[in-house]
Amino acid sequence: MLAKTFKGLEQVLAQELIELGANDVLIERRAVSFKGDKALLYRANLCLRTAIRVLVPIKEERLRLQKGVKPEDQVYEIAKSIDWSRFMTADTSFAIDATVYSELFRNSLFVTYRVKDAIVDYWKGITGKRPNVNTENPDLRVNLHVGNDHVTISLDSSGESLHKRGYRVANTEAPINEALAAGMLLLAGWKGQSDFYDPMCGSGTLPIEAALIARNIAPGVFRKSFAFEKWPDFDADLWSDIYNDDSQEREFEHKIYGSDASFFAIQQATKNVKAAGVGRDIELKQVRMEEISAITSASPLVMINPPYGERLASNKDMEDLYGKIGSALKHHFTGATAWIISSNEAAMKCIGLKPSKKSRLLNGELDCQFNRYDLFAGKRNEANLHS
Repeated sequence: MLAKTFKGLEQVLAQELIELGANDVLIERRAVSFKGDKALLYRANLCLRTAIRVLVPIKEERLRLQKGVKPEDQVYEIAKSIDWSRFMTADTSFAIDATVYSELFRNSLFVTYRVKDAIVDYWKGITGKRPNVNTENPDLRVNLHVGNDHVTISLDSSGESLHKRGYRVANTEAPINEALAAGMLLLAGWKGQSDFYDPMCGSGTLPIEAALIARNIAPGVFRKSFAFEKWPDFDADLWSDIYNDDSQEREFEHKIYGSDASFFAIQQATKNVKAAGVGRDIELKQVRMEEISAITSASPLVMINPPYGERLASNKDMEDLYGKIGSALKHHFTGATAWIISSNEAAMKCIGLKPSKKSRLLNGELDCQFNRYDLFAGKRNEANLHS
């Protein structure tokens, strides 16, 4: 199987899979391959926090470049050679998602059409019937991946991207992706061992993901369905046992604080927190970051996703905002560990703190820095002894 993720989160996803009991875990480009049984496939979809979909390859083949034979016609033959009766019937609707990284193809859309033609022709040849293509809500999702001359055709066991947990009922501008938020928390070592602060919480994604991790609640429990539930070999009893097993959930002794300068953001966050059922763990408040009272809890984790990209009106606004973030961290969050993500490296310098660790993450199309800042209490050497 293959679990896909974001650039920079491959190692985190690999560790998640190992903890789920996966075998032969291997890190790939924005993905992790692994082996396991049907139960693991179901658990992977339900429990993985940093995966965006889980694929089951059914055919892998290299293209053999031949004079007079178009590479897209070879892809057609590869797809048509699959025994589709194992996965669907002529009455099964299907859709194809394609990712093409190859100079052999000028138009990735045309390659997708050829795979569609192969599946249709397979069934026309056997039954005379033509299965329907349904891009919105298909019975079967097929994934085509072409890397140079290597073709992989897979079944998509997830359906809608796994980052769409199901608890987001309200939005603010540019909310952070749920899987990325969880990955940031796991990269920071968050397991619910302290209080957590997000002083620019927006619609509440980071506090909610922090609460789910702290209590070890599976992120997929809010979803209405997964694609594998429509497969011919779906085991409803096995899925029911896995879905209803809450034996891994744990107690959380601390508190999660989310705040934002925007009243609208706090309204939206409140709705999402309620939908996720984690209201007992999260306290939300409308307050500007520079007006937050000094923290009193020991060694909390602070995580901030400030505006960047197209979200600030000018460079002056940017410099002022990031300067205020740095000042607030120094004066109100002494003793904490803070992590900040931003695609604007010039803005990050305005924070005025030296990062103790730097990582690179991709937020949508934006290449971001994800920096750690140790906000020492007292003398630095003394603080190091306790960190």
